[in-house]
Amino acid sequence: MSELQLSELPLPGLFVLQHRVHQDERGRFARLYCEGSLQLFGQPFHVRQINQSLTRERGTVRGLHFQYPPHAESKLISCMRGAVWDVAVDVRQGSSTFLHWHAERLEAGDGRSLLLPPGFAHGFQALSDDAELLYLHSADYTPGHEGGLSVSDPRLAIDWPLPFKNLSARDAGHPLLDESFQGVQL
Repeated sequence: MSELQLSELPLPGLFVLQHRVHQDERGRFARLYCEGSLQLFGQPFHVRQINQSLTRERGTVRGLHFQYPPHAESKLISCMRGAVWDVAVDVRQGSSTFLHWHAERLEAGDGRSLLLPPGFAHGFQALSDDAELLYLHSADYTPGHEGGLSVSDPRLAIDWPLPFKNLSARDAGHPLLDESFQGVQL
């Protein structure tokens, strides 16, 4: 196995990355990101920003966030501690999977990351206390270009594994989708 393997998920453009994890009596090592390898897979990804989050309480939900062009971004998400239910929602205008979602369980040490292309909203639910994520972004965060979806929107019908806890006021304030939402035109 090479250092990274990329597998496409049911939503076109969404991938799970499997990292080769080297373990011995000292601990473990894994390459989490390699720009050259992603280019070889046809998924160029240049890192502009790296973020880290710590979610203290199991059941907490964060998201669903995205950025509109010209600041639409790809994201590479890895779980560094604990476990999360990581959700991607296709908000690409004209996509055959528009408003469809896919979730992956990411767990510290599992050697997996989720790679989201531009035009996807992202959110997650902590499946453990003290869940820590590392996010690599292809664009800078630009507050004037951010968008969000309601995590409880019946039109999305996301199957969250736990009851919600600790939803921020900002995330709770995202409106339910109506016919005026046309998505992100890339």
